[in-house]
Amino acid sequence: MSSPGHPPFSLAPRRDTALSLVRATLTVTALVVVYYLLPLTLESAAVTGLTLVAGLVALGVVLVWQLRAIVRAPYPGLRAFETLALAIPAFLLLFAAVYVLASDADPAAFTEPLTRTDALYFAVTVFATVGFGDIAALAESTRIVVTVQMVGDLLIIGLVLRAVLDAVERGRRRRSQGPEAGP
Repeated sequence: MSSPGHPPFSLAPRRDTALSLVRATLTVTALVVVYYLLPLTLESAAVTGLTLVAGLVALGVVLVWQLRAIVRAPYPGLRAFETLALAIPAFLLLFAAVYVLASDADPAAFTEPLTRTDALYFAVTVFATVGFGDIAALAESTRIVVTVQMVGDLLIIGLVLRAVLDAVERGRRRRSQGPEAGP
């Protein structure tokens, strides 16, 4: 049984697809604006580390909430797209913010002091495994943070992407079985 107007494996109507693209674009834009506007000034490496841990925990909570939303969505694939448009930029911007804080706390932590744009560029090159070599972590503490990002990159690419795809499949199965099937 499928819900009225929503056959089980149909493509989303153009309007829903367009709205999803707009929401994803606005989400990424808002995250970048917040990154550039937030006052990033912390006084100790310990607080920077706690900021990273708190940010990763918050991102994990948001991901769990989003996975549940994908399963219940009328078009799970669109919701999955929006989830990834939130999770990946938020992850990269969190690390970029930590790199800015680390660079401000110790200008010798990297091969050069990092602006917000430099830090974002560095976070993206680490995520993409490009590693141009123009910016590198020099201090042991920043090398640890970069290593944590690399492991997180692998987790996002492997586990999070798999979880999102599984949620899409569960959502599609739920839709094809009708509203009484539940998550």
